Amino acid sequence: MSIQPFHLAIPVQDLEKCRTFYRDILNCEEGRSDTHWVDFNFFGHQLVIHQKENFNPERISNPVDGHDVPVPHFGVVLNWSDWQDLSERLIAANTNFVIEPCIRFEGKVGEQATMFFNDPENNALEFKAFKDMGQLFAK
Repeated sequence: MSIQPFHLAIPVQDLEKCRTFYRDILNCEEGRSDTHWVDFNFFGHQLVIHQKENFNPERISNPVDGHDVPVPHFGVVLNWSDWQDLSERLIAANTNFVIEPCIRFEGKVGEQATMFFNDPENNALEFKAFKDMGQLFAK
């Protein structure tokens, strides 16, 4: 499946703290930047963090397969081994998970590995993987 990269811009208050998180923890290559924003290669997609003081996003959640999933959230579907590598790296970095790495919908259509955590500005991220990528949009 060939897809076009998406572009997402999110607000952050502490630009340097978030820059370090995306660059050093998630290993996202830094692209262009200015005094108030930074571009990243977010697993083949363009993520831009924009410094915005005093923003306060509302946090809500939605129940999914026994977990309270934070809304909004964003992330990437990785291949299985990359997901395992990332989860191990995040555990080693003492990441505070919103939802620990786990298997969701086990034995059902759409079975997937998933994990949720927040960046330093409380933006929720989800990374997931399917052993069978054909399950991504399966009903």
